Amino acid sequence: MNKDNSTVLATLTLASTGQLKSWQIRTAKQLMLDRLDTGISVTELAQACALSRSHFSRMFKKSTRMPPQQWLREQRVIKSRELLKASTMLLAEIALECGFCDQAHFCRTFMKAEGMTPLAWQQRAIGPTPVVA
Repeated sequence: MNKDNSTVLATLTLASTGQLKSWQIRTAKQLMLDRLDTGISVTELAQACALSRSHFSRMFKKSTRMPPQQWLREQRVIKSRELLKASTMLLAEIALECGFCDQAHFCRTFMKAEGMTPLAWQQRAIGPTPVVA
């Protein structure tokens, strides 16, 4: 009898960690990165991980310490920083490339994440333009 109880407790302990399996985290993150410009619903992510929407959201947050939408938003800001630093694209083009609705949405989100506008961040990242006499 005692052996059966310990088996049940061990199973419950393993099942109640509340975190995604490594393949589920990889799958969800890769799907979000693949669809960074168009977006992907939490329902689609949950289906890919063979979970319900609410259970996936809870487990993703516990596994990564942030909800899926926030993780996706951070990835969009990271990509936008890369584009701001390395390309000559217009802000509106960067916004669309990174999956923001428009330039205003991009600027609001970037400002909230970085504490400065994308243009100010770009100028700081690239450095001052040398003055040629």
